[in-house]
Amino acid sequence: MKKVSKDSKTYANLMAAFAGESMARNKYTYYASVAKKEGYEQIAAIFEETANQEKEHAKLEYKYIDGIKDTIENLKDAIAGENYEWSQ
Repeated sequence: MKKVSKDSKTYANLMAAFAGESMARNKYTYYASVAKKEGYEQIAAIFEETANQEKEHAKLEYKYIDGIKDTIENLKDAIAGENYEWSQ
């Protein structure tokens, strides 16, 4: 897969799409939880399936921006991200 330059409009668009898909996944997961608690099992299943589809969309976009690497690099990135959140 060809790496997308971080200075490109394509990169910015992919990051925006990744953020949107990620937020949508969380939203549908939350909605599924509410539906399940209220006894709407079929609606919960639809929300869960939709959340899984959003997850797959986000994964593809993240791959295009070279966001998924090997485990060591993923750990370094996770540590840096959590450290940033904690320190800001």
